[in-house]
Amino acid sequence: MEDRNRRIRKRALDDEEHGYSEKTHLIHGRFQNTLWDYSHHVVPPLSSTVTYRLDTSVRGAKGFAQYGQEMGEDESPIYIYDRLNEPTRGMLAQNLAYAESAEVAVCFASGMAAISAAVGVCAKAGEKVLAHHVLYGCTFSLFKNWLPRFGIKANGIDFTDHELLRENLTSDVRVVYFETPVNPNLHLVDLEAVVKTVAEENENRGPEERIRIIVDNTFATPYCQRPIEFGVDMVVGSLTKNIGGFGTDLGGYVACSRELKPALLGFRKDFGGVPSPKSAWPILVYGLPTLSVRVRQQQQTALKVARYLEEKQIVKEVAYPGLESFPQHELAKRQMKDYEGLFAPGTLLYFALDDPDGSLGGKLIDYIAENAYSITMAVSLGQVKTLIEHPYSMTHASMSCEESASHLVDPGGIRLSLGLEKGEDIIHDLEEAFKAL
Repeated sequence: MEDRNRRIRKRALDDEEHGYSEKTHLIHGRFQNTLWDYSHHVVPPLSSTVTYRLDTSVRGAKGFAQYGQEMGEDESPIYIYDRLNEPTRGMLAQNLAYAESAEVAVCFASGMAAISAAVGVCAKAGEKVLAHHVLYGCTFSLFKNWLPRFGIKANGIDFTDHELLRENLTSDVRVVYFETPVNPNLHLVDLEAVVKTVAEENENRGPEERIRIIVDNTFATPYCQRPIEFGVDMVVGSLTKNIGGFGTDLGGYVACSRELKPALLGFRKDFGGVPSPKSAWPILVYGLPTLSVRVRQQQQTALKVARYLEEKQIVKEVAYPGLESFPQHELAKRQMKDYEGLFAPGTLLYFALDDPDGSLGGKLIDYIAENAYSITMAVSLGQVKTLIEHPYSMTHASMSCEESASHLVDPGGIRLSLGLEKGEDIIHDLEEAFKAL
């Protein structure tokens, strides 16, 4: 049985006559691997132990020595303690690495834990993080309130201005960080242009001074966009959102090159941001395997709803990369592609009401919260249920009014995450809410 599994695994990964599709790989993963002996399991088992029996002190010492090191294709790890390593989480990490076109991935307890680790292993006291000026509210808070306590400076500029980016790559910058699409307004940052600009700067730097590019890929998901294919160093993402898909489990990940894995594992071990096997298992078994089919359906609905919103007089702006009217539509078509090379504009849209003080936006989602059937007011995204939120008063509320303005958070802006409901039902609930304003 072991030899058969080895043959099938090798054929699935290396077969040149029939290259299995990425969609199929998301379902089957690596088929069999040495992280767990599941030769007769169709579904990977859930590990439910915190600590592991060690036969001898020599074996225990070997387990500690090999922690964080890459294992051979047929070499089994020595498990010691859940916070260090365990099989369920390890299988998920392998499949995430494949999904993101990365050499490796490391799972974390949340998306913010993943962001903290990625930045934490790339910058130290006296160095700087240069970020795009529009960010998720909690990332903004991390950079503003917590990194300075560790002596790491953070600054935000507009990454769509490539000359401005070049001018700000000062000698102390170690991290260039951005989201694309950006939370909440779905603006895009040109991956190829940023990679080129940073690469030119890195030509004049030694290994210890090189700048790492970190991209938050949560909104796009690896189904719609794989930044590492553009030359990005690290991708961070939330497993809680589209990849998990069902809104039941918290998690995050970093996908990167093999050389960065030991530092990420060390950071996770010491800071403790480890996802439990019970959180990793549903994402491994239900979430990632269904990502492609869910996103394809949600994208169709998002485009239908976006076109409906474009016709509403009270709506002054609709941002969805799939719309021909989207200002960065051509850029979206270049960098947001699924595994088959088809345009994949994602599952979220953003629209803004003609609402200077934010009162209409609040009324709209309050009405939806109380009366809508197909739309739920909640601050997450990427679930099978359609979710709506008001960023100005919710996900980005940690910013002051001045900071919100400088970070382009419109008081009248609404973020809509499309689920799997019928598009006509979502449009009906939106129409009823507009009538009530």
